[in-house]
Amino acid sequence: MAPSAAAAAAASPLSRLLLSLPRPCTVKASSSSHSPPSSNDAVAAKNSNPGVAVLQLRRREAVAAVLSAAVLSHVLPAAAAAEAEASGECPLVVAPNGLGFCDRVVGTGAAAEQGQLIKAHYTGRLEDGTVFDSSYKRGKPLTIRVGVGEVIKGWDQGIVGGEGIPPMLAGGKRTLKLPPELAYGARGAGCRGWEPTSCVIPPNSTLLFDVEYVGKAAG
Repeated sequence: MAPSAAAAAAASPLSRLLLSLPRPCTVKASSSSHSPPSSNDAVAAKNSNPGVAVLQLRRREAVAAVLSAAVLSHVLPAAAAAEAEASGECPLVVAPNGLGFCDRVVGTGAAAEQGQLIKAHYTGRLEDGTVFDSSYKRGKPLTIRVGVGEVIKGWDQGIVGGEGIPPMLAGGKRTLKLPPELAYGARGAGCRGWEPTSCVIPPNSTLLFDVEYVGKAAG
């Protein structure tokens, strides 16, 4: 069986940890002794040199620490997404550009790519919880070309990734929190007059989107 990715990633730091530990001293046999040591002699020798046991324990602890870190680096993100999906709560990670995101479900398909035609379901909400649009209510996912400015910046970056944001994988569900500059800015959206209260999305609104990346669209 081929070694796992976690074990391969752990090999280099593991070697460095083991090499940094001092080697146990070897005890030379007395020239006057000709008979092989008995099991009792071996136990006595081990007990008389407790440093060997301590070093062996330290090595085992080093191996366990490195392997545990490597495994958890792969397990924890998926576990966090599963917990968020089950609890309904999803703590946001804020990228350097101010976009907040949280994966409720980590997809298992191909990653979204810039310029790709995709299908995505979504529900858009204001910060007060008001739903202003939802593809689920229409019963049909949105078909868009991502990463080329066809949609608002927060959608492009939230799906394709960039600036500390990983791309979405097909089948994944992600919550996005978009500051106004990554959404509709000072102009708002769906306005039917000059009054800001006439807008479906008021000017300078922070928006929340629950996005489900269905996958690549044909065509």
